[in-house]
Amino acid sequence: MAIVNRLTVDGRDYFLPEPVTELKNQILEAIKAGGGYVNIPPLRGGPGIDILFSPGMPVTWSQIDVGGDTMSSAESDGDADLSPDDQYGI
Repeated sequence: MAIVNRLTVDGRDYFLPEPVTELKNQILEAIKAGGGYVNIPPLRGGPGIDILFSPGMPVTWSQIDVGGDTMSSAESDGDADLSPDDQYGI
């Protein structure tokens, strides 16, 4: 299971590698100071992007599981004989 962090700034998504604790602190400090640039690192290599954070700017954090379901094929074949009602407990 792999977790990717998503930072949404003013409606635009940025996907980030771990760890994000220091980045969260940098963004918070920039906002507390009345505004400031923070470098957002890329998910894979490269220079990243500088974003100007300011008070009142909508910023949200979320985590996404990109590992997918690791169910074995034997387990997944067990549902093949069930009707849709049985699969969903109806």
